Amino acid sequence: MAKIEGFRVRNFKALKDVSLGRLWNHRESRLAPLTVVIGKNGVGKSTLFDAFGFLSDCLRFGVEEACDARGPRGFKNILSNGEKGPIEFEVYYRENGRSRPVIYELSIDLDKSGRPFVLKEHLSEAVRIKEIRKVRKYSFLLMKNGKGNVWSGRLRGSLADTEDDGPVPSAESTRLCKSKEKSGKPEPVELDDSRKLGISTLGSLKQHPRISAFRRFIEGWHLSYFTPDAARSLPLAGHHEHLNVRGDNLANVLQFMESEHPKRFRSIVRKVAKEIPGIGKISTKETIDGRLLIRFADKGFRQPFYAQHVSDGTLKLLYYLVLLEDPNPPPFLCVEEPENCLYHRLLESLAMEFREHVADTQIFVTTHHPDFVDALDPDEVWILEKGPDGFSTIRRAGDDQTVRNMVAEGLSLGGLWYSNYLDAR
Repeated sequence: MAKIEGFRVRNFKALKDVSLGRLWNHRESRLAPLTVVIGKNGVGKSTLFDAFGFLSDCLRFGVEEACDARGPRGFKNILSNGEKGPIEFEVYYRENGRSRPVIYELSIDLDKSGRPFVLKEHLSEAVRIKEIRKVRKYSFLLMKNGKGNVWSGRLRGSLADTEDDGPVPSAESTRLCKSKEKSGKPEPVELDDSRKLGISTLGSLKQHPRISAFRRFIEGWHLSYFTPDAARSLPLAGHHEHLNVRGDNLANVLQFMESEHPKRFRSIVRKVAKEIPGIGKISTKETIDGRLLIRFADKGFRQPFYAQHVSDGTLKLLYYLVLLEDPNPPPFLCVEEPENCLYHRLLESLAMEFREHVADTQIFVTTHHPDFVDALDPDEVWILEKGPDGFSTIRRAGDDQTVRNMVAEGLSLGGLWYSNYLDAR
């Protein structure tokens, strides 16, 4: 399963320069499978969440549409205050546990007409060479202003070097890299629209498997914009395999799982019944006009309740459990403030539920509730803060030895946060 090990964003709203985890020429620890960002109100948690959403929108719609979706002034609305650009992203990830890291770099700026465009786009693979103690980038895609080169294969491409003291491959791996380097032949490419990503166009071609793999990875991201009212809608009946980002097809996915994955469906019902007093059964029902209802059986009442009449917290817990029990889950899942509408004693259980599923999906969460943080390890928690200049900074709780020692002595991480041991004083 593909996983992000590092992420960097520059000049995006309050994130003038924020990095999480390992980047290609640094030795920081990679992101944990469950990564949780905490912080006070207004420090930029929602902005960091939206940075992933913005990158996803750039792939799906193009950079101009992604900018315009975030305010009437588009690019200028999201550019960090006082900066002239460009807005930059770097994603450092592995396609699986045994593959070499892949780096994706994207720069977006304004052209002469004042419209956002792709200034630079670079997809490459990082290989550490023992003999010269450097990291080499083997490019698969390198474009500037809509023009550039593309390379096919695993290790073919142009090279970029940097010093590095990290782990190194074997002599055989080094020989293989050099051999592949000689056989790489660039293919010139030019896009007809510099506002679209190269990975979007070239990633649909079979002869570029590495570009295709990264495109599928980004396309598979699920950023949750769920609201309980969305689950109260009355969708047309019909099986849906996956939840959409709004969650208004929750009834359709429940119907699909009840029919095609009954064991997972029963597991979801048991977990909801354990956490929500009175819930005994969950099912779906088609109306006469072909709409779909979610039906809840409460032990204290003869007649069932429908989604339109149950609490926000019940619907939200059900949504998260359905999302996590997806038989083919997204490779990367982002959830913003899962504690909203939920009883505080459910939060630790929900955090543990997230962790139980990280073997199947990498999960990124923002929260401001200590009860959720109580279930976490210091290496899973990142603290976002605002500096005197108004821009965000971030640090990992696990990098503070005092925090690690206190947690090792039995103090809860959420309790330390509540007592102001994690936030800047």
